[in-house]
Amino acid sequence: MTAPKDSTYPARYFHALPDERIQCDLCPRDCRLAEGQRGLCFVRQNQGGQMILTTYGRSSGFCLDPIEKKPLAHFYPGSSVLSFGTAGCNLSCKFCQNWDISKSKEMDRLAAEASPEQIARAAVQHGAKSVAFTYNDPVIFAEYAMDTADACRAHGIKSVAVTAGYIHAQPRADFYAKMDAANVDLKGFTEQFYQKLTASHLAPVLETLEYLVHHTSVWTEVTTLLIPGFNDSEAELHRLSEWFVTKLRPDVPLHFSAFHPDYKMMNVPPTRPETLQKARAIARSAGLLHVYTGNVHDIEGDTTLCPGCTEPLIVRDYYQILSYKLDPSGACPRCGHKLAGHFATHPGSFGRRRLPVHIGSSERAQNGGG
Repeated sequence: MTAPKDSTYPARYFHALPDERIQCDLCPRDCRLAEGQRGLCFVRQNQGGQMILTTYGRSSGFCLDPIEKKPLAHFYPGSSVLSFGTAGCNLSCKFCQNWDISKSKEMDRLAAEASPEQIARAAVQHGAKSVAFTYNDPVIFAEYAMDTADACRAHGIKSVAVTAGYIHAQPRADFYAKMDAANVDLKGFTEQFYQKLTASHLAPVLETLEYLVHHTSVWTEVTTLLIPGFNDSEAELHRLSEWFVTKLRPDVPLHFSAFHPDYKMMNVPPTRPETLQKARAIARSAGLLHVYTGNVHDIEGDTTLCPGCTEPLIVRDYYQILSYKLDPSGACPRCGHKLAGHFATHPGSFGRRRLPVHIGSSERAQNGGG
């Protein structure tokens, strides 16, 4: 579907209140909006008693990325993914590394216009295996993301959500029914962390993770950004890892990523590589089979090991695949253990590149992480 030029695209997930306001039912914020008012995400607005998605069909830019950058280590390694985001966010993370997009209150950030069909066709044209909704959280532009996922599926293109997982149950089911893979940010493992640093709550994120792993076919990986002094204590890492093993599955990949000072936390030092290595060791000792490190140069932390015999099956240097030993069925050639995830017969060769892509008539690609 194509959004009207004035971007008054009708959105779902709201209900009317007795006082003539409407309540957004998309995420646990439950924003109550008077006429003309926008939610905390900034992109969902009450217009005439109806919910409007103001960013449908508009993006901050499109880029081809390596799938490992999302990060996804077990979803068609080496392939390219067409990545895009919009503006706004339903969390208020003080450490946001894409704050210029996620905290934007200016629609002129959205200079690229593209319909779901145009995005799907562009992915095919550029040889991308998948399309990723990223840079800001796709939950807040759910209708645009879901329509794009439908268009992608019709063209044989996979859909990837890079998200904080902060969403209510019914839209969660609708949204993930369209997705093939997700990387969910588990930003910390205490309610205090979520309240103070993200202005949200931990429980809905844990519910999303359990839902994805146990009630969907969506390939799921998890990322935790370790912030020195805030969520990197050994006690918290042990609790996180134990929950992961008991409530999810040992074969769900977990990525520990390095923090770099940004946004409202410029006075916090970067994460030391030793902290990531310690976190990886704790998680592996708890029984997690696939634990990775990110935002640092660490070939060992980028390597996929066979859970059966510890043979290095996929060796990476940042986003470059150096060695790939899986047999055509996705199993270890040494012991026959089938690796969890989705793998092609041969790995992709996209490498570390990041290529802006122009779609539609008025585009301006923005660089970003994620």
